[in-house]
Amino acid sequence: MKQYARPIVAVIVSALVASCGQAPTPTPGASAAPASPSASAAASTTPTGTPTASPSPSPIALPQGSEPVTLDPAQFAGVAIDNPFWPMAKGSIWIYRETDADGTELRVEVTVTNETKEILGITATVVHDVLTEGGEVVEDTFDWYAQDATGNLWYLGEDTKEFEAGKVVSTEGSWEAGVDGAQPGILLPAAPEVGMAYRQEFYAGHAEDSAEILSLNEHADVAAGSYDGLLQTKEVTALEPDVVEQKFYARGVGEVQAVQVSGGTSREELISFTPG
Repeated sequence: MKQYARPIVAVIVSALVASCGQAPTPTPGASAAPASPSASAAASTTPTGTPTASPSPSPIALPQGSEPVTLDPAQFAGVAIDNPFWPMAKGSIWIYRETDADGTELRVEVTVTNETKEILGITATVVHDVLTEGGEVVEDTFDWYAQDATGNLWYLGEDTKEFEAGKVVSTEGSWEAGVDGAQPGILLPAAPEVGMAYRQEFYAGHAEDSAEILSLNEHADVAAGSYDGLLQTKEVTALEPDVVEQKFYARGVGEVQAVQVSGGTSREELISFTPG
């Protein structure tokens, strides 16, 4: 994810490529419960005519480092982004207050747009991030996300521009999965567990973030309210190894707080959330 204008912003992949999208091996002797007439039309049948439930999608493993990963577009087709720790319904808006090491306050507005972008054959949701200081745009970013059928929230790239005096001065940090060796990453896994580690983005020399899950039961008091049962991550980048950030995600809301704990002292907190 974009690190904004500051020096910040925590399993098993190579084998998944061949297995992604395949049906799991059925348990010998197991049969599904009888289906209703309306459900039977969508269900497969055994030679005896007994309806069987459609197989669940195979789990997609979490990417690591620079390892390449091939995503099956069929695993993403028609899947809404409803990961419990960051649901992205169209029209949702998050507003954050960010304070950097010098005490400067910035405003971050994140909006899930109605737009989509085709990446690797996957229809990604476009999320618009705008960073302002004193009402002036400092950074304008379009992030691209998609969720697979098992619930993993994937990060497929971003188009970012930094501004000074109203003019674009940098597009550093922009990347798109599948272009110039860039690889997709995971923003949040479907079934988070303490100790899970995964790549968030990889474009060599430009975007090399990774995360590790530290806790599933944290608390935070922010301007938007008090939240319990938070998912806590440690996020780092190979491009700035001294910088460590911890983020906190609330069920049904998304990120509510981000604190830089090494390499600086910036802090970001949720001011308001408007669901779509």
